[in-house]
Amino acid sequence: MSLKSKLKVERLGVLVFSVFYAVAGGAEALLLVFSNFTLPHVAFLAVLSLITAYGLFRTRRWSVWLATILFFPATTFGATTLYVSITRQTFYPGLEAFLSPLLLIVYLIMTVAALAYVLAKRKDFQ
Repeated sequence: MSLKSKLKVERLGVLVFSVFYAVAGGAEALLLVFSNFTLPHVAFLAVLSLITAYGLFRTRRWSVWLATILFFPATTFGATTLYVSITRQTFYPGLEAFLSPLLLIVYLIMTVAALAYVLAKRKDFQ
């Protein structure tokens, strides 16, 4: 029995993007904890990402709206953080300074891809 049938997921794309939002929400929650809860915008993104992951996994109609709404602050957060991380680091002095912008680029690409997928398949959501 495959993982897809065990999770009762009809579309692989829905599973991929719900896992993406769950991982992004978890990472944002960890960032919030490491910053001693001083970043309220990250808390907002974490909660919205986790709710979106649940809604996509359950293929709820409201998750299309939530993914659309989440796209704008997530893109702004990712692009701003990427810009700051690139302008403040010079010649990538270490592995973490190299991976940080790379992961932010992946986050931005996945955010755009998730929005495109959800909007293209919006009629499949209940």
